[in-house]
Amino acid sequence: MTFDLKTLNDVFFRACSAGDERVMQWRDAAGKWQPITGRELYQRVLAFAAALSAWGIVKGDRVALLAENRWEWAVTDFAVMALGAVDVPLYPSLTAQQVATILADSGARIVVVSTAQQYEKVAALRHLTQIERIVIMDHASAVTQAVWFGDSMPDPKATGGNFERDSNFDRRAYDVQPEDLATIMYTSGTTGEAKGVMLTHGNIASNLNFSTAAFQWGRQDLCISYLPLSHITARHVDYALLCHGATIAYCSPFDLLKQAMGEVRPTIFVGVPRVYEKVRQEVMRRAHDSRVASTILNWSLRRGGKNRAALLAGKAPRKASWKLANRLVFRKIQQGFGGRVGTFVSGGAPLGLETAGWFLDAGIRIQEGYGLTETSPVVALNTHLPCRMGSVGKLLPNVQAKLAADGELLLRGPSVFQGYWKKPEATAECFDADGWFLTGDVARFDDDGFLYITDRKKDLLKTSGGKLIAPQPIENQLKADALVGNAAVVGDKKKFASVIISPNFPVLESWAKEMGIAAENRQQLVAHPEVVALYHQIVARVNASLASFETLKRVYVVAEEWTIDSGEMTPSMKLKRSVVVQRYAEEIDHFYHEDVSLPR
Repeated sequence: MTFDLKTLNDVFFRACSAGDERVMQWRDAAGKWQPITGRELYQRVLAFAAALSAWGIVKGDRVALLAENRWEWAVTDFAVMALGAVDVPLYPSLTAQQVATILADSGARIVVVSTAQQYEKVAALRHLTQIERIVIMDHASAVTQAVWFGDSMPDPKATGGNFERDSNFDRRAYDVQPEDLATIMYTSGTTGEAKGVMLTHGNIASNLNFSTAAFQWGRQDLCISYLPLSHITARHVDYALLCHGATIAYCSPFDLLKQAMGEVRPTIFVGVPRVYEKVRQEVMRRAHDSRVASTILNWSLRRGGKNRAALLAGKAPRKASWKLANRLVFRKIQQGFGGRVGTFVSGGAPLGLETAGWFLDAGIRIQEGYGLTETSPVVALNTHLPCRMGSVGKLLPNVQAKLAADGELLLRGPSVFQGYWKKPEATAECFDADGWFLTGDVARFDDDGFLYITDRKKDLLKTSGGKLIAPQPIENQLKADALVGNAAVVGDKKKFASVIISPNFPVLESWAKEMGIAAENRQQLVAHPEVVALYHQIVARVNASLASFETLKRVYVVAEEWTIDSGEMTPSMKLKRSVVVQRYAEEIDHFYHEDVSLPR
């Protein structure tokens, strides 16, 4: 189903006009899932837009959002855009200094926060910003300096649910034009300072018109919104779901995702690769605890591997052995997602052939896509048919692409952004003389038009011998092992490549216990000779599949888990290679001493 959206306000009116009794769900304090109807969504957006107007917000003003995924996020988003104002989403994981920097750069006048904790981030450095008012979603009794979001909300009981449309509000929203700025989204910044990506209503709407056209989603579908809405992937998915009439269930704390999947049983699941990697590692960890379970899992995956063609074609294999494997193993893995998911999508970063293949062997076809914040975001996507593992699908109809001489993917089309906020030089640098957007991604097309992203151009390592090494495919191979939490290939301008590994500590600690290895802390654990040998074996297996110049000559296993909070991962779970290189500079330098013995 294609759409004819001109602005994001069309998405809002489409969701409100369907008459559905449930367009959104949220978990109340008692843990019960409460519905929000299309009519209620309209009234809440109308009410908050009126509050924003009363506070002096006009077309072009910036309103910041610092909150986890919840219904108030969507209401704020739609209310801001209905006025022709511009919203500025911020990742909830940002520090107070990072929040202040973005607020000051964007010139936001109002910020809407979720909790007292997020309020404190803003309040701590408010004097460095232009913020006039802080609105808090949680009840403001403990934060008297903020305005409570709920003060502007209507009471459905008082009106009996009979909401009237407001013609003046509707007219103002319809007056917003495709070329009007809708949002400034600050990139998570794997390579440097975050930049504000300016996306118009027309940029995102033109992308929504085609991005999910091949999926037959409808009112029977439900998807959990848990990936941060401050990232364009999650935000785009939610808009698309509303256009299709599907229901969005908001899950704010990530640690409640597993419980939420069992309670609401989604039919659509969208994840970044790290989510799928963790699911895979957890399945393998549990199987490892039992020789029988491990044998059954491995046997089942082998059966699945012989049926990849059928699964990629969207068909259930007919062989009795596959049906037995499905009953013994695959259904249990699917039950972990709620048992009803018919569409699995991955985006935000490369999925990795090993992870995609493992899930396919387990009966789950993950449809990988590709895009950037600067492209609103979808450029290409594997659909139900055709689907080609390892690729990111075929280009959307409204996207033009070509490859530069060095393999960089260049794009053009209505979904390509307008530029970086207040950074004309940075904007000019990412377009060529003919107006093609330089993605920074190295890519190739196969004969059937499927797109493959091989690496980030800036991530490519060049050895002192002049050989180029793409680190991401190597890192994905390493992460296919349950013992590897994350990996960073290093060695730019050096004689050879090396790797730093952050273990999957729950799996490693379980293995160590089984092997009778005693360690008082993680530092001792990763230094133990048997652990060192274990990770060298993992690297050796990966090296066997690499060209000689790509092989990893040195290995260092760290005692730290890399996370968003510790700084090595972006909010969308991409590796910040520059942070890793800086943090472990001494160890990396040790790799390249002429007389160095093989370190851990």
